[in-house]
Formats: sequence, structure tokens, C-alpha cells
Amino acid sequence: MPRTTARFDTLAAATGWGADSRSGSAPTGPIPMDIEGIFGSNTFGMSEMRARLPKQVYKALCRTIEGGETLDPSIADAVALAMKEWALEKGASHFTHWFQPLTGSTAEKHDSFITPNAGGGAVAEFSGKELIQGEPDASSFPSGGLRATFEARGYTAWDPTSPAFIAETPAGCYLSIPTAFLSWTGDALDTKIPLLRSMTVLAEQATRALKLFGADATGVTATCGPEQEFFLIDQEFFYRRPDLVTTGRSLFGAKPPRGQELEDHYFGSIPDRVLAFMIEVERELYRLGVPVKTRHNEVAPGQFEMAPIYENANLAADHQQLMMITLRKVARNFGMACLLHEKPFAGVNGSGKHLNWSLGTESANLLEPGDTPHANMQFLFFCTAVLRAVDRHQDLLRAAVAHAGNDHRLGANEAPPAIISVFLGDQLADVFNQLESAGEATDSKQGGLLGLGSPVLPRLPQHAGDRNRTSPFAFTGNKFEFRALGSSQSVSFPATVLNTIMAESLDEMNTALEAELARGTEFETALRSLISEEIRRVKRIVFNGDGYNQEWHDEAARRGLLNLPTTLDALELLPQDKNKALFEKYGVLSHRELESRHEVALDQYFKTVNIEGETTADIASTMILPAAVRYLNDLLAAAERAEDIGLKARGLRGTLDKVNGLVDELTDALDALVAQNAELGGEDVHSKAYHVRDNVVPAMLRVRGAADGLEKIVPDDYWPLPTYRDMLFVK
Repeated sequence: MPRTTARFDTLAAATGWGADSRSGSAPTGPIPMDIEGIFGSNTFGMSEMRARLPKQVYKALCRTIEGGETLDPSIADAVALAMKEWALEKGASHFTHWFQPLTGSTAEKHDSFITPNAGGGAVAEFSGKELIQGEPDASSFPSGGLRATFEARGYTAWDPTSPAFIAETPAGCYLSIPTAFLSWTGDALDTKIPLLRSMTVLAEQATRALKLFGADATGVTATCGPEQEFFLIDQEFFYRRPDLVTTGRSLFGAKPPRGQELEDHYFGSIPDRVLAFMIEVERELYRLGVPVKTRHNEVAPGQFEMAPIYENANLAADHQQLMMITLRKVARNFGMACLLHEKPFAGVNGSGKHLNWSLGTESANLLEPGDTPHANMQFLFFCTAVLRAVDRHQDLLRAAVAHAGNDHRLGANEAPPAIISVFLGDQLADVFNQLESAGEATDSKQGGLLGLGSPVLPRLPQHAGDRNRTSPFAFTGNKFEFRALGSSQSVSFPATVLNTIMAESLDEMNTALEAELARGTEFETALRSLISEEIRRVKRIVFNGDGYNQEWHDEAARRGLLNLPTTLDALELLPQDKNKALFEKYGVLSHRELESRHEVALDQYFKTVNIEGETTADIASTMILPAAVRYLNDLLAAAERAEDIGLKARGLRGTLDKVNGLVDELTDALDALVAQNAELGGEDVHSKAYHVRDNVVPAMLRVRGAADGLEKIVPDDYWPLPTYRDMLFVK
């Protein structure tokens, strides 16, 4: 009978790409990249606006983009005309309002520039009204109860702070206009509106704080720089794995003889095919104005990372979406698939998205400690505000990264644990200890120089503190790195949470400081007293040790820190009263909007696991079990022939017993999974979410255990799925 031969797939994947594969022609050598010349060339950015807009219109738009002033609607027609002419010159025939609904990805509806005229021809038109407002259907996006299915009206609103860009495809291009997305009733249905609101309130409170320090700050901006980890596999394997196609992760796969044990992939030489892919990704991102900076091999075989310089948080969130889109799109040009799931392969490291977060003015980073942090009271004030915010809102930070994919990472020896803590490093920890015990800090630990024992090597400056990859929230020099994000998720909600909790912390510390000053206390005295008092209250959140160690889990419990190992544990705390009050007070999310996000998160969790459960049952029933039965049938036939000629064939019979036992085990586990998939767990999404976590996930693991056992016994030419051995190492 015909069989799929896995090793043939491997050979096809290994030999199917060369330097000329992408163009289909003979290689012509590297394509030069003029970074300065192409950077932002596909964006309607400040330089393009300066050249095309009337001077007064440009100045008015600058006041909105750079100064945060209210948008003047009267300039919309002039901006729309210039934007349309630029887009037509680029070859665009359509425009779209590009928005980010609560799916975690992006959405768009295309409209043509073409409008029929009275003479039977057509002209290209684009008005200020079309620029400012669009009207997509709001009924089919996740809304968490904010919109009923029959209530379809929704609006998109132009975000002038994020430049319009040209999206290119092999067939043509179109103008994409970043927009907010809201309902007819005015509720935020996206991730952009809360992020922009949070940036506004953080800027207000940070500016208020700077005035207390005598600084003449006109504005403060939250900044983000999200690192992006991902896997690359050959398309040959991707499309032969229904689990990868449907769920983004492998639901089956025995541990290969070699994984990441040799530690030879991390920071190793980037394979030629992957490097060609990365260069093309960079070229596309540069043209879109995305300041991508680093690229390297990650820990697991087949895993890589690219990361930008950090920038305005709203722009960074938009650029992060563009990065994920570009990674997936360009991978296809090189015969590969880019996997952004947090754990596409069991047994090797998963992928995260470390969010580097800070805040600053045009001229200064407010989390820059300088050479003498003990004397930098402004830095210590803002850093203390961060500690205070994280300690008070551990639940929100954990909930901000809670989704089904991330449950496979958090708490494992590859990602920060589900306990939120802050790493400060030796230098800052010492400074804060001095402030706590003595009320003032008199010195800072210095790093010195490292001698390397050879006169030809330079003496390197040694930092005063180490780094800690096990910390979920680590200070890394002039910013905090929120390391618990999953690789597939939008950075907008985590950034929104960080901005909001920091705004609250600054607000309350500003109020306390202002009250002391009103009593006549000297500023320096009031400031040191406030910081010392706050450090004593929140010192439990600081942990510089190994976050993976079980001793830390025990210690965290003694400190009263939350330990929320699964998505549902974390999501339960999202809509509690303190969080509703926080977001309501600062105008970031109304009670309805916060509750809707809780409902959407539960729904997405249930649907994700439900799809995985159904896919597991489908693959096991239609691919793995038939392959095992075919092999079992052939073993039985061989055993009968051996018996006919009097052979004992102990090895054959032993293999037969093993395969038969695993087939029985798989059948029993599969029956149980099918029953759990059909059960669904109740009528409301809360009950369904708990059902899939407590019943479907364990049932899936039992099916996988039997299937992976069969993979180690069933011959290659029977096995229907590409193996980990193939997918992780063929590039």
C-alpha cells in the first residue's frame, strides 16, 4: 500500500533552496542596502509631510504629533490630498484604515481611490473625512459584550502620531493609515485607544514630578522596544503538519536524539538561508521606518531573534505588528514558515517577546541612573515609583501576559516564573538598602575594569551589576525589561498596564511630596524621607536571585507575593475592584471596557484550547492511529509467517506487543479526548475555559504520550508527520 516517506520530505527540504531560489534566476551577489536612503521611504513621515504640506498645516500637525495638542480637523483635507498624491506616486490604488482589534492582530478594509465622474470616466479622490473616519463592521470582532451581533456600526479614527505607510505585495500596493477602533457607543474596541490614553496620563504625572525637581519639561513619553523571538522551519514540513497550520504549535512530537543540549546554536553563525531571510526582513522594515537593530540565533535549534531600538510606545506597538507581519510574509519568499507561537516544539526553549520599557523627555531618559545613582535623586524617585507600581499591581502585570500559548513557557526553565518580582542588580539594590536603613545613600558600587591576561586584549569596563534572565521584570541599565510577554502577543496591553500603574504611582508620590512641601519641609529632606518610606513598603518585590529555583517560590509565598501559574489563575484577578478603580480613575479603561477585555481573554483561551483539542483528536484519528495499525498489521503478518516456518522471532513478538499496547493506549486516550471535546463544559465562557484547562488539556497530553511513544517505534516510512529531528535542524 502507498506510504508517505518522511525522509524524502527531509531531502526535498534540505536541497530545495539555494541562493538563487527567491528570484528564480542565477545569483547576482548581495544586494546593496543603503539604510539611510531607504529608511522610512514607504512612510508618510515628517520629512514627507514637510515637503508636501502647506507650512501652517504642517506646523499644526506637528503640534499634535510632537506636542500632544488636539487635532485640528480643518487641516484634514490638505493632509488627505498630500497623502493621496504621495500614495499614487508609490503605485497605490487603494487605501485602508489599519487598526488593531481585540484579536491581538491587525485588521483592514480596502477602498479604492477611484471615484466615477460625470463624463463616464474616473478620478482619484481622497477627502479629509475619509482620512479622519472610517466605518468598518464592528459586530464580528471580539468585543466582550460591548457590541451585540446585530449591532454592526463601528468607527475607525485616524491616529496622526503613527505615520501612514505603503503596504506592498507582489501584485500591487496600498496606503495603510494607522487608526483607532471604537464602537458606535464610543467604547474602545482595540488596543491602541487604551495605550494612547495611558501614555497621556503617564506624561501628565511624570511632567508634574519633574516640575517638583525644578525641571522645565514640556512633555514625557513612554518608550518601548520589544524583542521578537521566533522559529523558522521549511515550508515542506509546515504544510505536512496540520497541527502547525491550525494551531501554530506541534501537538505531537517525540523528543529527538539532539535538541539544545550542546548549547551550540545560541549566538552561533547564522545559516545562509536564515541570514538572507533576515536581511530581506530588515530591508522591508527599514522602508517602513522600523528601527530594527539586532539579529542572532536564539537558544533552541531553529530559533532566532530580531529586535528594534526602543521608541515612542504607540509607534513601537504599531511597528511590532508590522514586524510580525513582515516575518511571516518574507519567510514564504525563502521557502520557510515563521512560527511565532510561544512553544511550537515541546522539550526545547519557547519564544518570548521581552518588552524594554522606559520614559523620558526629548533630552533625558528618566530611568538613566548615571555614574552615581546614589546621588541622582530624580532617578531614585522614578525608580521607586516603578517598584511601588509593580508591587501593588503584580496581578495586572501577570494578567497582561496571560494567554494559552504563554502557559507553555511561564515558570519553565526558559522563561520568567509566574511570580512577578523586580531585579535591580547589585549596585541599585545596595543604594536602596542604604536608603531604607539610613534614610540616605552615600555611595554607589563601582564596576572597575576587567583584565583579560593578554596585552593584546583591551581592559573592559565591568558593570556594577550583573543581569538576570530569570527575572520577569529586570532593570537593565536605563530601562526595565518586562520579560514575561509571549512571542505572539500584542505589546499594547502590557504597555498600557505599565503606563497606567506608573502614572498612579507617580500621582500618589507627587501628592505626598507636595503635601510635605506645603508643610514647609525642605525638598531634599521630604524627598529622601518619601523614598525611604516607600522602599520599606515595597522591598518584598525586589529579588536578585534565581527565579527558577523552588526555594524562591517558597520565599515568595512567605513574602506574600502572588503565584499565578496559569492563564485562568491570572485572568480571575483582572476585573477585581481595585483594577476597575485604577483604570477608571485615570480614564484608560471604563468598567465596561475592562470587563470586556476579561471576557475576550477567557473566550480566546477557550477557543484556542478547544481548537487544539479538536486538532489533536483529528490528527490522532486520521493519521497516527492508521499508520500504527498499518505497521501492526504488517508485524502480525510477519509473526504468522515466522510461526509457519517455526521461527521463535522473540524480537518481532516483543515489538508486536509494544506496538499493540501503545495502539490500545492511544485508542483509550483518544476516546477520552473526543468525549471531553464534545462536553464543552457549560454554556458560559467562564465554565468552558475551566473545562478545557482542567479536562481537555490533560486528555490531549495522554493522547500525545501514546502517539509519541509510537513515533519512536513505527518506521519512518509509515510515520505520517515530519519529526522534530527534521524540522529543527534542516535549514
